Amino acid sequence: MFSLDPKRPISSLFGAFFAWKAFLLAIAFGSSVGPAYDTSSTLISPRIASSEESIFDLATKLTRWDSIYFTQVARRGYLFEQEWAFGSGLPTVISFFIQVLSSFGIDAHGSLEPIIGVLVGHTSHLLSALALYQLGLVVWKNPQLSFVAALLHIISPAGLFLSAPYAESTFALLSFTGYLFFAKGLLGQTRTFAHDVSLVASGMWFGFAATFRSNGLFNGIPFAIALVKELSKLPTSTSIRRRCALILGGLSVAIGFIVPQLAAYQTFCLISPNTRLRPWCTSRLPSIYSFVQERYWLVRASPSPDDVNILNRNVGFLRYWTPGNIPLFLLATPMLYLLIKSGLEFIRKPLGLTIEKSSPASLSQTTVLVQSMALSQLILAILAITNYHIQIITRISSGYPLWYWWLAGAITDRKTATFGSNVVRFMVMYAAIQGALFASFLPPA
Repeated sequence: MFSLDPKRPISSLFGAFFAWKAFLLAIAFGSSVGPAYDTSSTLISPRIASSEESIFDLATKLTRWDSIYFTQVARRGYLFEQEWAFGSGLPTVISFFIQVLSSFGIDAHGSLEPIIGVLVGHTSHLLSALALYQLGLVVWKNPQLSFVAALLHIISPAGLFLSAPYAESTFALLSFTGYLFFAKGLLGQTRTFAHDVSLVASGMWFGFAATFRSNGLFNGIPFAIALVKELSKLPTSTSIRRRCALILGGLSVAIGFIVPQLAAYQTFCLISPNTRLRPWCTSRLPSIYSFVQERYWLVRASPSPDDVNILNRNVGFLRYWTPGNIPLFLLATPMLYLLIKSGLEFIRKPLGLTIEKSSPASLSQTTVLVQSMALSQLILAILAITNYHIQIITRISSGYPLWYWWLAGAITDRKTATFGSNVVRFMVMYAAIQGALFASFLPPA
């Protein structure tokens, strides 16, 4: 048996990770004794999710909901317009490994994409926990806090979504790595060329993250805030170099979001003049992502499949606010509380977890970093309440470091330890129940 020893953080995190995954996968196996509620997985292979499906076919048990789209796109590229709602990052990674295996003579089969997707999900989740631990050390210089925060990420309410062929685990890895490079570039006593290169590199990591999930665009906020503060200073050669680094880093984040949009525009809009254009092609800001979210993610108010004018769309401002969705809002409330509470706390006291005395300049930069991270997190929470399918907040929140730190601070503080422990119990219970529902292809997802 392993023990959680902060003095041996890496081995303890490895042990906790494998124990947690064994727990969740046991739930997935146990919940699969009967046929799946939904048979959409047959789109990948006829035997998947059929009555003959083996309960030990783990990869297909984890290929549910959105992961079907990701694995299909990885197999044959984007074919249907609605598939562009799913970021190209994960399908590209899966397709790359398929090609590598093919070069070694391993032929693709119905379950290969799901298997690779599951391996990518598990590996990314483990590496993201290690990246979050390192990020905590750089920002707070507090080994215990960093260790507890990394453990919290391992048992995230996202649960099996961080094991399945979903974008969340890789998005978290890329975001945490981006913040690690950003923190190393921004914090410290000196401003060397290497520090500015680190800022540009962080933008590239964030840009990659944006190809996995569109909310990765919020990772550009730290660059904007740091640049505004930099512009308030007198220009020097060092300051000008820093401004250029922040601009390049911010542009890298934007490019990660824009490039897939350009690829879709080229596919659907730059076509023969005699071909009818799709409606979004002539928009002021043509975005296939926004269009398919509004066009296809909806609740049909009439059985007629042809009359698009009688569709009750539920993606958009307050469109998800219906009596039937009240249970989903209640399910999301604990996670929303953590995001909003921790975000507001760090806006008000950005240095609340600092334990070492630092120079005023270093504390000022830490304030910029933490408050910008808090702003990104608050924007995510607000959009989840007003625009998103509210239930996804429990999984997309997994890629935001701040609430892990806040909860870790509550757990390690005697005054709030009871509250922190109760939150951890909720996280474990939620992940366990959600894992059983997910493996059986049952909502919410």
